[in-house]
Amino acid sequence: MQDKSVMNSALTTLVENKKYSSIKDILLTMNPVDIAELFGSVPEQTLPILFRLLPQDQAADTFAEMEPELQQMLIEAFSDRELKEVVNELCADDAADLVDDMPANVVKRILRQADPDMRRMINELLKYPEDTAGSIMTPEFVKLRPTMTADQAIKSIRRTGLEKETINDCYVTDQESRLIGTVSIRTLITSREDALIQNIMEENVISVTAKEDQEEVARVFDKYDLIALPVVDGENHLVGIITVDDVLDVMKKETTEDMEIMAAMMPSEKPYIKTPVVELYKNRIPWLLILMISATVTGFIITRFEDALAAYVALTAYIPMLMDTGGNSGSQASVTVIRALSLNELEFKDIFKVIWKEVRVAVLCGLTLAVVNFAKLMLFDRLEVMVALTVCCTLVVTVFVAKITGCILPMVAKKVGFDPAVMASPFITTIVDALSLLIYFQFATMLLGL
Repeated sequence: MQDKSVMNSALTTLVENKKYSSIKDILLTMNPVDIAELFGSVPEQTLPILFRLLPQDQAADTFAEMEPELQQMLIEAFSDRELKEVVNELCADDAADLVDDMPANVVKRILRQADPDMRRMINELLKYPEDTAGSIMTPEFVKLRPTMTADQAIKSIRRTGLEKETINDCYVTDQESRLIGTVSIRTLITSREDALIQNIMEENVISVTAKEDQEEVARVFDKYDLIALPVVDGENHLVGIITVDDVLDVMKKETTEDMEIMAAMMPSEKPYIKTPVVELYKNRIPWLLILMISATVTGFIITRFEDALAAYVALTAYIPMLMDTGGNSGSQASVTVIRALSLNELEFKDIFKVIWKEVRVAVLCGLTLAVVNFAKLMLFDRLEVMVALTVCCTLVVTVFVAKITGCILPMVAKKVGFDPAVMASPFITTIVDALSLLIYFQFATMLLGL
């Protein structure tokens, strides 16, 4: 695809010259995702004109990829007929997402124009809690009966397949809509025409319940390399399917959320460039206040030992190095453990294995840092041997304490129901800063006789 600014300028010029046929030819060659991205940068008054040039199918696919702000702008510009065409062409899960993102007055208009079946499916999807499997599934899937033949199944797919989210995997249900098997389109095509579905279907079906957390759904997709996953209720009735494109959106959202939490921010629902300054402020200031107040503990500790610092002024120069090294060591451990927890590689029962591993890593890292630092203190800083030992002993113990703290806190947080990402860099660093000072002054007291 060409540079957006160039394409945007070209389309604007074509619109001004009313070269609609040329514009349509250009848009027909583009992917809906690229068109949606391009529409995000065209002038507001141009957007409805360009959108109306798209064929119905391409228009619905493009609309589903657009940001909520642009969708609302278009809806307000649509006639009732245009809105009806777009809404009823959307997949049910995309239509539900649209309704969920729009203000109440826009939602009423959308639902008025939706066909009864579409309105029913939207209402069904919206009843599930946010961030659950039910909230991201679609009720549009291919359903087959076990007594069908392969030929009958293929004819059924031909009749209804265009309306479904995917036909790669078809789901076999009994008379009460309980999920009993799955069969791929490949299996159907390569089987004998008179082969019964119950004889060629896969009975060991991987599925999730509608109330399963969407992050767990993403793990199931990753573990079994799926492209679609059936969703069932408490009695194993098939209620929908989740496709891999929806899971990719979930993984993107969850990863972004974890990164924001790990950086001591409240998660944001909007892209950075479209997030208002006040909202960014509200997302960041609570944690900054908490961390600032907690950081006053380090000031209190320094004040408590100001006599020791006055006696050995050289000790003051190494406080930042010790605190930074401790914070970095703790962050390494916490980020590693948080990532392992998010990938389901660790459980709380593994905590002692994790501690033992981090103990060995801490000893190796701490001793290496201490030896290098001792050489630097003696050769370049010309410190007294006991002062250098104080700094280096503190370094070893601080790294040890930081790594143990960094690996334990995320696991404990998950065990008690918190997001492990909360125990990331800023939080760990604040704790380790205070501990490193206490360790430092304790060694100073013992080795320097303060």
